[in-house]
Amino acid sequence: MLSTQFPKFLNARYRVKDLIGRGGMASVYRATDERLGRDVAIKIFELRATDEPDIQRQQSEINVLASLNHHSLVTLFDVGVDRTEAKHPQIYLVMELVDGVDLRRRLDGPPMSTRHIAQIGYDLAEGLDYIHGRGVIHRDIKPANILLAEYSSDSRARARLTDFGIALFPDSARVTSQGMTTGTAAYLSPEQARGEDVGAASDIYALGLVLLECFTGEAAFPGEPIPSALARLHRDPTIPEELPPEWRHLLSTMLAREPEQRPPTAEVVLALHQAVIAETGRHRSAADHHLASDERERLQEITRLDILDTPSDGTFDRITSLAARLFSVPIAIVSIVDTDRIWFKSHHGLDIEEIPRDPGLCASAIMSDGPWIVENARADPRALANPLVAEQFGLQFYAGVPLTTRNGYNLGTLCVLDFEPRLITEAEIRTLTDLAALVVSELELRLESRRLALSDD
Repeated sequence: MLSTQFPKFLNARYRVKDLIGRGGMASVYRATDERLGRDVAIKIFELRATDEPDIQRQQSEINVLASLNHHSLVTLFDVGVDRTEAKHPQIYLVMELVDGVDLRRRLDGPPMSTRHIAQIGYDLAEGLDYIHGRGVIHRDIKPANILLAEYSSDSRARARLTDFGIALFPDSARVTSQGMTTGTAAYLSPEQARGEDVGAASDIYALGLVLLECFTGEAAFPGEPIPSALARLHRDPTIPEELPPEWRHLLSTMLAREPEQRPPTAEVVLALHQAVIAETGRHRSAADHHLASDERERLQEITRLDILDTPSDGTFDRITSLAARLFSVPIAIVSIVDTDRIWFKSHHGLDIEEIPRDPGLCASAIMSDGPWIVENARADPRALANPLVAEQFGLQFYAGVPLTTRNGYNLGTLCVLDFEPRLITEAEIRTLTDLAALVVSELELRLESRRLALSDD
């Protein structure tokens, strides 16, 4: 229920809807940006700016935050001031609305694997390295401020850091109206607890506490705010003996009481990247045989349908042309993923016949059980390093639906591409799925026709 103290329509643009969550400093609402036709999250601060210089200072700092753009951060779209009550203007932030749960809720569920913890840590460390390089310190790293973004067809949720409400710039200071250090007591660094100046090392300490909690399921310094804050000044958090040595070393250095003893953010990124590689290798070793078997059977399906390197076909060309028109995109493709290449059975708006398998998004899409959607390739961690995105081709939007045979194997995709980011609706995804099913049906019909022709002979 929307609080009556806030207008339901901000800046003649944002229609405020349901309350998502409420904290000590602000409330977050789901809203619709009626200019762009997309849902957003709006954070309205409870603390009110009292004069114009105060408003300008807040806006100046928030504008710097709005310039941040990284796949491990929740994007800040806009900042504004609500002047409905002339004497009490209020700052509000317009942010990306992320589908998924926060890490606090996830920690209430089943234990996480070491691999998943490594992936979360790596995502967050990359985001911190980015903001620290721009002089921003988050100051409130905690599970509730970490969103696990669900991409519809990705293999895992990606950690995204949010809530820069008390982010600190090194040349400023910020305390609460009671003169206490800002932040959440259970995740304060020792220097925050002492009320001292903080830097990047403070965020590293808080990240260490979050990762430790992912392993143990419990906060290292629970309890009431003041005892919790003081506890870290007298003891180090307990790191379980059963953790692998490399994790014990990393967490113990991140959780050193003195800031100068903690590793720089870039080193934490490297260490967690190595942890992801190591854990992924262990995870894959048990599954490699099964995956290899699946790939052999998938390739046998392609052979059964006898589709590779066949001549151009008007039926499939009409399907890609129809897809391009329905989605108002320049390119649509029926692709078949072979051992080392992606071959295009039909390609509307594109002259090439095939590309190597490694950089192709279609090769990722066939690993999914459903649609594989990249709405903004330059902000999506699954596509950032892809040469079709990063290099001259300039791909920004990709939506691919697997071509799934009656035996349950994905031959390739029906996909639509654009050079601009765009949103896709559930109805559009269903349409693309129906067209993909039509492609597979046509392939099966042609195979059956060939068999009947041979039998007649």
